[in-house]
Amino acid sequence: MNYDLKPSTYKKREFFLFVLPALIGTFIFIIIPIFISFGISFFEWDFLNPPVFVGVKNYIEVLTNSEYLKIYINTLIYVTCVTLFGISLPLFLAYLINLKFKFSEEFKVICFIPYITPMIVIGTVWCWIFDPTSGLINNLFNLNYKWLYDENLAMPIIIFVSVWKLLGYNTILYLAGFTNLNNSTIEAAKIDGAGNFKILANVIIPALLPIIVFVGLSTIISSFQVFDLIYIMTSGGPNGATDVIVYSIYKEGFEFFNAGKSCALGYILFFVITTITLVLKKHRNIS
Repeated sequence: MNYDLKPSTYKKREFFLFVLPALIGTFIFIIIPIFISFGISFFEWDFLNPPVFVGVKNYIEVLTNSEYLKIYINTLIYVTCVTLFGISLPLFLAYLINLKFKFSEEFKVICFIPYITPMIVIGTVWCWIFDPTSGLINNLFNLNYKWLYDENLAMPIIIFVSVWKLLGYNTILYLAGFTNLNNSTIEAAKIDGAGNFKILANVIIPALLPIIVFVGLSTIISSFQVFDLIYIMTSGGPNGATDVIVYSIYKEGFEFFNAGKSCALGYILFFVITTITLVLKKHRNIS
């Protein structure tokens, strides 16, 4: 029997009609804004007066002005800490859950709940927990810390909440990797007298390296793009202690009405994320 595997003209037209709304939306809301925002980055524009072409002045200013140095340092600290804890803690939790201890399934569900909770809810709840006057922690332990109003404590709290939210998702990814591990290798290591730590370091981690790279890359990208948690909990304060690149993009564009600098910061962030992605991808291919 002969089967015509080539799609008919009707099916091609039908397929095109189905994907057309998505293509139109992608073109209008993604492709066009990419080119327009890149063009705006070479202008000074306050949304009211006509834009003035200034060349690369916006890029030079946001890269050399000392006011932005603190923003870059804050972003680097946040991304580094969230990535390190966002990779290591879920791996350790996944290893414990994989040991099938009592209530491990219930613990898995509890870990995943923060990830599916909307960020506005998480930010609001943690703001109440760390409130210096009516907050849960100060009242429960009879403390008098300012928490989110303290320059030394605000960023660690934001990092803690971010890692806590990511914990469940990254743990599930690692658990998926554990299901593909060669149990015979682990059993052989146990017979040879290897303890749990040596098995984790010398057997499990090398086998899970592709997943670790993926978790690290996704965590880095999401950390560079943090905005809503900062906006809800600290608004970049106190005294800019939690001000990061994406929040600065928002401030430049919608508080200071400087569209050129806002777009320039956006494309600097795009370049950083793209570079990190390519480096990690190359490292994974080499590995």
